[in-house]
Amino acid sequence: MRFRPQTYATPASVDEVCALVRQAAAAKQSVRVIGAGHSFTPLVRTGGVLVSLDALSGIESIDEATHEATVYAGTRLYDLGPALARRGYAMENLGDINRQSIAGAVSTGTHGTGVDLGVLSTQVTGFELVTADGERRWVDEPSDPDLFAAGRVSLGALGILTRIRLRLVPLYNLRLTRTVMPLEECLANVPRLTASARSFEFYWFPYSGRVATKAWNPTSEPGSMSRIARFVNDIVLENVLFGTICAVVGRVPALVPRASRAVVGLSGSGAIVDESHAILSTPRLVRFNEMEYALPAERAAEAFREFTAALEAARLPIFFPVEYRWVKADDIWLSPAYGRDTVTISVHQTRGLAYETYFSLAESVFRKYGGRPHWGKIHSLRAPALRELYPKWNAFTALRARLDPEGRFSTPYLDALFGIDRSSEARSGAGNEAVSGAGSEAVSGAGSEAGAEVARSGG
Repeated sequence: MRFRPQTYATPASVDEVCALVRQAAAAKQSVRVIGAGHSFTPLVRTGGVLVSLDALSGIESIDEATHEATVYAGTRLYDLGPALARRGYAMENLGDINRQSIAGAVSTGTHGTGVDLGVLSTQVTGFELVTADGERRWVDEPSDPDLFAAGRVSLGALGILTRIRLRLVPLYNLRLTRTVMPLEECLANVPRLTASARSFEFYWFPYSGRVATKAWNPTSEPGSMSRIARFVNDIVLENVLFGTICAVVGRVPALVPRASRAVVGLSGSGAIVDESHAILSTPRLVRFNEMEYALPAERAAEAFREFTAALEAARLPIFFPVEYRWVKADDIWLSPAYGRDTVTISVHQTRGLAYETYFSLAESVFRKYGGRPHWGKIHSLRAPALRELYPKWNAFTALRARLDPEGRFSTPYLDALFGIDRSSEARSGAGNEAVSGAGSEAVSGAGSEAGAEVARSGG
C-alpha cells in the first residue's frame, strides 16, 4: 500500500493535535492518524494530513485508588507492558502481537484469547477525543454512554484519540503450557480445554490433521525461562526456522503437507512461566497477509470443519497455520464481539505468495455463519453487508455524521465501509485516493508496515 499525504505531522502534545485539526479544517483537508502500521487495510490512507502520535507516548498517571492508568494514545504495547510492570500493574489481557499503539489496538478491536476476556477495548474506562472542530473532549460511560460505546472501536472515524484510561490488574505471572493433539480431539474437547485455562487457543497446520495448543493460567511461580532460552524459542525456532521453511515451501508447494506435519511436531509440549505482558505476546518476524473473521462461538467448530475440508479439497498449497481464539461478548457498537460470545479464526499466507483464492474461500465459509471481519485485516465487505452484521450500525453512522459532518476524519475507503457518498463534495486532500483503489489495495496491500514507511517518506 503506497500513498503520499500532503502533510506528515508528529505532534508532541494534545494541544498540538488540536491545532493540526483546526489548521486542516481551515484548509479543508482530511486528517488521519497512523499508529504502528500493523493493519492490513488502508484505514489511514489519506492525501491530506497524516498524523503520527509516536511522540505522544507513555503513562501520564496511575490512580492507585481505582487501579486505572491514563496513557497517551501513541504508546506502543511493547513499551506499556514493562512500564506498568515496574509500577506493579498489568493489563487484563493482550493480543499475541504487541507492536501496535494503544490507540490503534483499541480503535480496530484488537484482542487476545479467553472465554471470559473481551477485546482490549473492554479495558478502556475513558478516553480523550480531539473532535473535528479541534476541541478536546473527555468521554466515559457516565458522561456520554453512546459515544463511549461507539468510540472504543471507531476506526478513527469519530475523532483522534489522544489519551486513554485503562482498567488495570495487579502484576501477575502466567504459566504457558503447550501441547499437540489431533484436530478433532481438540474440537471435541473445547468445553473442557477452555474451562481449564484462563486463556486457550490453538493453531491448525493444514494437511497435518493436528493442532498446536497454548493454554495460560495464573501462577505464583517465578519466571522459568532464561533470556537465551527465550531467544532460541521465540526468535530462532518460531521465526528464523519457520521463516526458512515458509520460503522453501513457497518455491516447492508439493512439500506443504510434509512440512506442516514436521512443523507441528516441532511445536512440541512443555511449559514456561513469565510475567503476563511477556508471555501473552510473542515476536512475529515472518511477514504475511492475514484475514480474520469473528464467528458466533456456538457455530465456530462447525464453520471450522467446513473451512478445513474445503481448503484440503481444493488442495491449495497453504502452509501457514490457522489461529483459533475465543473472545467474550461486549457492548461496543463496532466490536466484532458485540452482543455475542465469539471465536475468531485467522488465516495467513506468507508475504509474496498468492493468497486471493485462499482468502476468498475462507471468507465465503465464514460469512455463511454470520462472521464479522476484523477491521484491520483483509476482507471484502462494505456497508450493505456490514449493516446486517452490526445491530448498532445505523446508530454509529448517525453519531459519526453528527460529530464529523464534513468528513474531516474520513477517507474514500472509510466512506465505502460506511456507505457514505461524498461525490458532490470537494474536500481537498482526498484527491489521490479512489474508492475502487482502496478496495483493491485492501486486498493487495499487505503490508501496512511498508505502507507506513512510504507514507512517512512521502510527508
